[in-house]
Amino acid sequence: MQPVLYYVHDPMCSWCWAFEGARSELLRQLPSELPVRRLLGGLAADTDEPMPEAMMNYVKANWRAIEARVPGVRFNDDFWTSCRPRRSTWPACRAVIAAREQGAKYDESMTRAIQQAYYRQARNPSENATLTELAAEIGLDSQRFSQIMAAPSTQETLLGEIHTTRQLNMRSFPGLALQTASGLHPVPVDYGAAAPMVDKILKQLETERQS
Repeated sequence: MQPVLYYVHDPMCSWCWAFEGARSELLRQLPSELPVRRLLGGLAADTDEPMPEAMMNYVKANWRAIEARVPGVRFNDDFWTSCRPRRSTWPACRAVIAAREQGAKYDESMTRAIQQAYYRQARNPSENATLTELAAEIGLDSQRFSQIMAAPSTQETLLGEIHTTRQLNMRSFPGLALQTASGLHPVPVDYGAAAPMVDKILKQLETERQS
């Protein structure tokens, strides 16, 4: 079988935002013939309830931990006062799926736009209005985007991707795993450097070729 690298993420996962630099470098160093399949893990289901204070404190603590650990990654704390936080990432996940329908390249473009809006611009990607604004900003047909985002088939796609990630036993985000003929090989995520991940992947590919 053709090897494939799975990348599991959520556009509102703060550790996925922290991983962007290393992930981009990883992709630049991988063989061009190795397909990368992006899967949405769906961190938090739909809710209209405000984020509980304990959860807000947990997320804020993650932000501080990331800033201390990953050079160059920063968060805008204005989000907590200028927005109504909700523990709901599924709208953002559906937005990525809806963007993807207008071209595969928009999967990453929408993910990046959501991350920038959430972490740097203090805008709330749990709100459909914000997501529609972002769609227009990255050049999508915003009316078509809104229709697709609200379609039952989009939710079905999201649930299907969540199911796939669980079948792959990839339950933390970001997550990397190389699927080959010999099975699924987890790739430990390194937030500081791409080299250890590249080395792990290339060695496994070479093992597969020799077997």
